[in-house]
Amino acid sequence: MIGSIFPKLFLYVWLEQDAGSSMFAEFPPATLNLNATLLRKVTRAMSDRTLPRILQTPAVILLLVWMLVPLSMTLYFSFIRYVLNSNIRPEWTTPSLSNWRGFGNYGYVLDAKDFWFAMQNSVIIVTSILLITVVLGLGIAVLINRKFPGRGIVRVLLISPFFVMPAVNAVLWINMILDPVLGLQGLAVGGLNSLIDGLRDFPVLGYFFNLWPVIEPISFRATQTSSIAVIMMVAWQWTPFAVLIFMTSLQSEDESQKEAATLDGASPWSQFINLTIPHLGRPIAIVIMIQSIFHLSLYAEIEIVSRGNGNKNLPYLIGEFANNNIGAASATGIFAVILANIIAIFLLRMVGKTLMD
Repeated sequence: MIGSIFPKLFLYVWLEQDAGSSMFAEFPPATLNLNATLLRKVTRAMSDRTLPRILQTPAVILLLVWMLVPLSMTLYFSFIRYVLNSNIRPEWTTPSLSNWRGFGNYGYVLDAKDFWFAMQNSVIIVTSILLITVVLGLGIAVLINRKFPGRGIVRVLLISPFFVMPAVNAVLWINMILDPVLGLQGLAVGGLNSLIDGLRDFPVLGYFFNLWPVIEPISFRATQTSSIAVIMMVAWQWTPFAVLIFMTSLQSEDESQKEAATLDGASPWSQFINLTIPHLGRPIAIVIMIQSIFHLSLYAEIEIVSRGNGNKNLPYLIGEFANNNIGAASATGIFAVILANIIAIFLLRMVGKTLMD
């Protein structure tokens, strides 16, 4: 139906506009088979944007179903007793309203020993990664926004880490770079200790180097340092994204303003603070928003680095609950949604107002 109307509509409008042309006089109304009343209604609908909204409706409905169905199922599971395996209460293995628990799953999650630690760790990891990537990305983008030999190659090399898969990134960092024995960290610490041992035999300097303690490599799989490893590897991977966004925005910066500021005696730092930073306000907000969405769902890096040993965030805690207790996992998922919305509102209000205005 719709497919047959559009060619007729186009032809009708064409004829209406060129009614005085003899070229169209050869086509009688019976041959064209145009329903003038219907076409006028369609034309009027297009003029008041009714037809575009009708055509957009299937996509909007699909998008709403795509979002609301999983969220509704998560809400439903969070209010019932639903476990995958229970020999004592086999009826709990079926998601049924007869297993209604109310807010019991939420109370269970709030009383879990790792929940508040996972919540705090999620905020710390996301905030640290954002701070590192924005600062480093801004600095690198400003540095490479100059003409120098090999600038194209440097840009490609800087952006390439962003295309590494998260699991591969974690494996490379934890085994080849941060490993205290076979990684670059272990080799660097061993070489530094050997150098210090050689300097201890010197007549004068030897006394000072004898006071130098032996440096021990850091095990980033330990409880206290695994989150630092996750922050480093994710920041390394996502800094190129910030560099790419900032570098693209710097191409449109008004150079005449900087030239005028230079003539007025403004220092490079003053130009950076008062001209470059406001110009990059929207890109900074975009980088923060996109990265916040992705970093709140970190899982692979934590699993590979520490297996959740003292380093958990909300997605990892959801995975632990989902091994058997779907109700608790769903309740934790609702808490994660609430946390994500709080962070999003905070960023939209704080970052948006301070940088975009």
